[in-house]
Amino acid sequence: MLEKKHEHVLPLRQFIWRVVRFAGLAVLVILIALGIGVAGYHWIAGLSFIDALLNASMILSGMGPVNEISGDRAKLFAAAYALFSGLVFITVAGMLFTPLFHRVIHRFHVDDSGK
Repeated sequence: MLEKKHEHVLPLRQFIWRVVRFAGLAVLVILIALGIGVAGYHWIAGLSFIDALLNASMILSGMGPVNEISGDRAKLFAAAYALFSGLVFITVAGMLFTPLFHRVIHRFHVDDSGK
């Protein structure tokens, strides 16, 4: 997916396309994580879909829950989803910054012996 040490740095147009692909993957990961949260808050915690969406969005963004959660199963889900959301945040940040960091680092390691 990324060029090797002996390959040239991608032209700007191809690099932009790579950034768009990585951002698209990041959006897909966010949507899947949001869907898991909405489903859990709706079916396990008993919240309406709108409240479940609000809670899942707030947890996923790191803001914290909005509605009071009652019941042991719902609290266990909320705790697991909060931990899961932290990992999703780190993963998405990595997906968004990988193309940029790789390009910068790759410029330092390009094999100039062929020039």
